Amino acid sequence: MHERRLATVFVELADNLVADFDLIDFLWLLTDRSVRTLDIAAAGLLLADTDGQLRVMAASSDEARLMELLQLQHDSGPCLTCYRTAAPVVVPDLAMEAHRWPRFAEEARRRGYTGVQAVPMRLRDEVIGALNLFHTAAKPFAPDITPLAQALADVATISVLQQRGAARRELLNEQLENALQTRVVIEQAKGKLAERLDVGMEEAFTLLRAYARSHNRRLSELAAAFVEGTEALADLRSGAQPPPA
Repeated sequence: MHERRLATVFVELADNLVADFDLIDFLWLLTDRSVRTLDIAAAGLLLADTDGQLRVMAASSDEARLMELLQLQHDSGPCLTCYRTAAPVVVPDLAMEAHRWPRFAEEARRRGYTGVQAVPMRLRDEVIGALNLFHTAAKPFAPDITPLAQALADVATISVLQQRGAARRELLNEQLENALQTRVVIEQAKGKLAERLDVGMEEAFTLLRAYARSHNRRLSELAAAFVEGTEALADLRSGAQPPPA
């Protein structure tokens, strides 16, 4: 079952690599499909910027995003360990490994996460980030979860690094710089929209992303226009869905 789902996700990820693909949207798609494909509770993704500093670039939920930020704030956690060692980190029971990342383990368990996995985003000896998977079921991980998660991370890494040709590092740096600049704007748009519609941040992001896609707009551009007040999004709820055929 996992293998069939994975094949579908690979096709979907490849289909999103258009000429001027939106990096943040692509990485969010990776975390969202990781949750759906691998039957996990949540996923988060860290990428290194041009100075080698890890940044939270995508998460399947606000809870996962906060857990990623916590790791960066305390410079400790499975995602950071994974990135630095370029090796998967597999912890089925956080209670047994609390000594490795005390603050992370305490906060994760408080939020209901019982286990965690992290796989490196790497191509050969080049590591550009890590994909973090959160579990809430108190049971051993299925043996195929880690290799399947690594396969997703590997495909995404290759897609990011090799998009538009051979200049991998130059392209990645440019994309990361642009993504870091627009990440703040997208968060502002989510907050503004959540307040206006009286919905959660996750639902606000889902509506914003669906609207952008159904109107063939870049997510980052739409978010900036909404924050600046030049895009009212008056028909957002109805306009988030593609028009009938």
